[in-house]
Amino acid sequence: MSIPLIDQPTEEKLVTLKDVSWEQFKGIEAQLKDNRNVRLSYLSGILEIMSPIGDKHEKVKTTLGYLLEAYMRVLGIRFYGRGGFTLEEPGYASGTPDESYCIGSDKETPDIVIEIIVTSGTINRKELYKPKKVPEVWFWKSNQIKIFRLTEGGEYEEVNRSGFLPDLDPALLLRYIAMPDQYDAVVEFEQAIRKRAGGDKGDKGDNK
Repeated sequence: MSIPLIDQPTEEKLVTLKDVSWEQFKGIEAQLKDNRNVRLSYLSGILEIMSPIGDKHEKVKTTLGYLLEAYMRVLGIRFYGRGGFTLEEPGYASGTPDESYCIGSDKETPDIVIEIIVTSGTINRKELYKPKKVPEVWFWKSNQIKIFRLTEGGEYEEVNRSGFLPDLDPALLLRYIAMPDQYDAVVEFEQAIRKRAGGDKGDKGDNK
């Protein structure tokens, strides 16, 4: 399957500060709390202040969320959207994903967090979610989706598919994310999932 590319802005406004104490970070966070265009990430003394340029970041984030939610609704998978809320390990890490979901039941810590990466910073973003033991971290970057699953040893390992959504091929998501019209993309994706689900049922019935 050929995957069309999405034009991306070549840069985001990214400022990295080192040797920042947790107290200093919380002070900066308080000063910027009303600025929704700024996202802060903190990991062991490193602070990144990022401000996306253009609307591609938001479009990919929103479209990917719509597609995932359509997939889960069609297949009757219970989910709870947690959005972009901050996960913190006081004194050490603070990260805010673009989207997050609990699967099966609502939980304090989401099962899946999603990051849309346009400009890579200094911080290893998987490390932001390790203290909270987030089971899966998804990254969209350069028209690719990479999924990392937390192992029993407490490290993230790249996997081909989500453990929560094992039948969902990430390449299929990329195909519809890249469509120019978001509404059409979600509608067509939902139709494709319904058709596939119906075909699976028919196959099972034929085998009886």
